[in-house]
Amino acid sequence: MSSLSSSSLGGVANRMDWLYAYIAGTAFLVCGLVAVVHLLSSQKQKADFNKNGGLFTYVKFIYATFLKPHDKSGNGQQDALESFYKTQAGAYDATRKRLLRGREDMLGLVAAQLKFKTENKELKAGKAVWVDVRSFLFHTVIWDVADNVDWRRDWVSTIESQCWSALTRYRYNIEAMSAFLPVNEFFSHVYLVDLSPSLCQVARERFERLGWKNVSVVCQDARSFRLPEADSVDPRMKSTPGADLITMSYSLSMIPDYYSVVDSLPALLKPSGVLGVCDFYVQSIVDVSSRNYTGGAFNRHVNWLGRVFWRAWFDVDRVSLEAARRDYLEYRFGTVVSASERNYLLGGIPYYIFVGCQKDITSSQSGREAIEKLDASFTESPYLAPANHRQEMDKAIELSAQEVRSKAYESAVINLGSNLPLPSSFYQNHHYRIFYNDLLPKHTQFKNEYIYAFNWEDPRVDHRLLNIQRDDVILAITSAGDNILDYLQKSPRRVHAVDLNPNQNHLLELKVASFIALGHRDVWKIFGEGKHSDFRQLLISRLSPHLSSQAFQYWLEHAHIFTSSYSRGLYETGGSRHAIKMVRYLFKVFGLEGQVQKLCEAQTLAEQREIWPRIRSVLMSKPLHWAVVGTEWFAWKAAGVPRNQRNMIIDDFFKRNGLNQDMKQAKDISGQSIWEYVVDTLDPVVKDTLISNDNYFYFLCLQGQFSRRCHPTYLSPKAHVKLSSPGAFDGLRIHTDEINEVIKRITPGSLTIAVVMDSMDWFDPEGSDASVQAQKLNHALKMGGRILLRSASIDPWYVRHFEENGFSARRVGARFPGTCIDRVNMYASTWICTKTKELEPVRPTAERSISLLSLNGTEKRSSVEHLDL
Repeated sequence: MSSLSSSSLGGVANRMDWLYAYIAGTAFLVCGLVAVVHLLSSQKQKADFNKNGGLFTYVKFIYATFLKPHDKSGNGQQDALESFYKTQAGAYDATRKRLLRGREDMLGLVAAQLKFKTENKELKAGKAVWVDVRSFLFHTVIWDVADNVDWRRDWVSTIESQCWSALTRYRYNIEAMSAFLPVNEFFSHVYLVDLSPSLCQVARERFERLGWKNVSVVCQDARSFRLPEADSVDPRMKSTPGADLITMSYSLSMIPDYYSVVDSLPALLKPSGVLGVCDFYVQSIVDVSSRNYTGGAFNRHVNWLGRVFWRAWFDVDRVSLEAARRDYLEYRFGTVVSASERNYLLGGIPYYIFVGCQKDITSSQSGREAIEKLDASFTESPYLAPANHRQEMDKAIELSAQEVRSKAYESAVINLGSNLPLPSSFYQNHHYRIFYNDLLPKHTQFKNEYIYAFNWEDPRVDHRLLNIQRDDVILAITSAGDNILDYLQKSPRRVHAVDLNPNQNHLLELKVASFIALGHRDVWKIFGEGKHSDFRQLLISRLSPHLSSQAFQYWLEHAHIFTSSYSRGLYETGGSRHAIKMVRYLFKVFGLEGQVQKLCEAQTLAEQREIWPRIRSVLMSKPLHWAVVGTEWFAWKAAGVPRNQRNMIIDDFFKRNGLNQDMKQAKDISGQSIWEYVVDTLDPVVKDTLISNDNYFYFLCLQGQFSRRCHPTYLSPKAHVKLSSPGAFDGLRIHTDEINEVIKRITPGSLTIAVVMDSMDWFDPEGSDASVQAQKLNHALKMGGRILLRSASIDPWYVRHFEENGFSARRVGARFPGTCIDRVNMYASTWICTKTKELEPVRPTAERSISLLSLNGTEKRSSVEHLDL
């Protein structure tokens, strides 16, 4: 007992030591900053510090905002604000663009949403109304603190000269929006809401001088502000009253009574309107771990030290960073886009960007039917909508719904029953990305990294074997999404892309959004060359309306992949980058870069074969493979080959060479088997495929990008015309889950093709996963439906499980030493399994059934205990 107690006390002591270290480190940094300020202040006679530029401007702002002690001898809020603004008034305008980050991004995001609505006839350009809710600070400090009117008037007059920066915020926001939308042409009216009469009057005069005739400054409490009737309803159009856009930038954190303010916004916003907010925050991931409606938690967590430090520091200036403000905003509105960022110019101040909409999309009949229809497309269930026959439709859909419901639908029902917003995926402009919980361990295990930046399966062979038709319903593993885009060019009725790694699906989403929003030139730069200097701007202003909130967060954080001058771009990222970097490093060390370039430029196979031996002597050296390539770590981390698949390669080697099992554990034998597998892969590729013009897989590995002559089909101008046409992705559904989880929620007998790649190589031969998946695929496939699979083994052990569960298996490709199975030549065999027998159907359990009527509120029959949200 005593040892246990001492151990516990020791653990606490260690944690306290780290805590003290954090505090001491922070104190040291603050003291250092104060010293710098005093040092620069001592040089005041040598420089003009009133100029709004240079290092001292920022130092002065930092000092006034974070370090300067406020005068405690004054009379209340007036003197406090005077103390706060007096020192920084001249520097505030020059510093706010860098110090108040995120406002331009927020304006760009809401502008992109408005453009999308205009293109889809949901909004008419020139008729939009924008309400910019500003200067709540003045409401709280002027009107809530003063005891008499005369004092208020005197205070406004005194502080007006010190707070000119608040007025220029108006001009700044509109000018910033002008970079994304022509404000004078797009908006019929812009309302800037403030409560200070003096400040409002000065603002009006300024806008008149600038010639902004469609801008009105309204002196009114924003909680009671309503649009004039002439702007709230257009008599020539069937429209509902309200604003098309409401924005708040760095004001919500300054509002003491923020609940009432946020509560007033839904009444001001149109049902189709957009809300944009940017502000400071701090929050622990624990706060949001049970919420499925926040649009993703990427980068949201702020560590304990950051939460305590920034909250305490901002509290001094009456700026509140508690998490409840952002939480309540997300509760009152549906999340379209949510992003958490850091301003590292001032030590990593956390701030967020929120783009939202009205949360209640089920109040109307059309809203409920939209959810039902989406659920039907997720699960391939029938959807009936006979005119004027609501009761018949209810019965028909309920009967089918009790069989299969998607996780997205179940989550929606639970949220509606709890008066919560729907998951963010329901508020997106496109519904191809299906809801998933990004905080589940099965998703977080990938640590925000995809493994494959490009596919390692040859789609040319897939098309030859599958002959995809327009009525096909395909289930395929996402990987990097290249083959999904190839399949979509054949216009099948539906493609279900499945991957457990969320980041692989983020990559597919980015490709889909690029085809929808960008021209071929930009698509080529992003995915052909792997770099685009304007990627971040394109992401915000053009791609964001076509991305899920999670995908947007991911690419906003990883925009440097495409923009950094220090990286080689997209195709040197992901888990597979380790192998590519190692090969490139070897070529550099051994002076083979010139030979590699010649190999990639060779115009004939004879020329290619002549160059290969020198490169081969390094790449295929046995010491290298024994020390690096043959190891289990390299197989998984660099090549994406898991242990079970690696063991299949070793087993084939033993069978082929007649070795006994006693030698199986020998390290040299294991390394020899992997070395031989690599030799059988690469030698035939060089001998039989032309890298410069046709084999884009290896061209990419050697060059780091595609060429105009050698690239995937989806990057051709012809494919761009096809994939950028309206409705090209209407049949796409992206699932972030295990294959078995997706299959069991698809209506039996609805799939015609399943492409599982080499995923079954990952299963344990001693387990039951392979047999279970074969059974589930049998239920999901139509009679005669086909499964295309590849394997690292010439005779994979799990084929017998397909044969035992209603399939006939046929090997349609085999790689023997010296031969090519396809342009990749990475797999030993390719198989087609055709469904020939119907297995006994598995009836869903009662707990899995959720009635359609629960959406209408007339019946609730859900069991949340079994939901994997």
